[in-house]
Amino acid sequence: MNFTAPGLTASVLPESFYLIGWLGLAFLAWRWLMSGDWRRLAEPSKLNLFLGATVAVLALWQIRTGIKPGLNFHFYGIAALTLMFGFWRASFAGVLILLANAAFGRGSWNALGFDVLLVAALPAAVSWGVFRLLDRRLPNHFFVYVLGNGFFGAALSVAAVGLATTALMTLSGTYTLDYLLTHYTPYATLLISWAEAFSTGMAVTLMAVYRPAWLETFDDARYIQNK
Repeated sequence: MNFTAPGLTASVLPESFYLIGWLGLAFLAWRWLMSGDWRRLAEPSKLNLFLGATVAVLALWQIRTGIKPGLNFHFYGIAALTLMFGFWRASFAGVLILLANAAFGRGSWNALGFDVLLVAALPAAVSWGVFRLLDRRLPNHFFVYVLGNGFFGAALSVAAVGLATTALMTLSGTYTLDYLLTHYTPYATLLISWAEAFSTGMAVTLMAVYRPAWLETFDDARYIQNK
């Protein structure tokens, strides 16, 4: 196994792909500023929790391995951040993590925009979508929240990254589809997603029981009381 940085490397994809990534990142930054979600970081308690959680996920990302440049396996933690802070701040945490990796030489500045879209915004969007869907369609129950969002949502978010990476590498001609389906996709979408689901589910369960205030998507009155 080769130990490589999370996300993509500057030598893997054509330059046009990275331009698309920077444009996408600029759009996300604009939408985040317009959403007003950033104002919540002005509260000292929320800012401290946000920074602490971001550093914890940054440390988690350092435990990784890979088979070739751009084909990496590691825990993401984005689903947990999404349940704690919502889509926008979870995505912003991903930006900070990738910036830190690039600053310490463990990531690529050139690929930063695309990395944000692939390994931060995409899993956050999937996790947030699962939360919103379950919140509307299923009863407000503790186990629905933990199993549906903590386990199922986390697994889907990581599987989405694996499938998106497979499609991206195939379309760009970086690796053949046969190679990816044999050496990367099954592990990225099944093995890693199961590990992510277990770790996120456990973390969300502990927070819901002992620190429910850390989960902005969790409400004691809705999920526990009178059940």
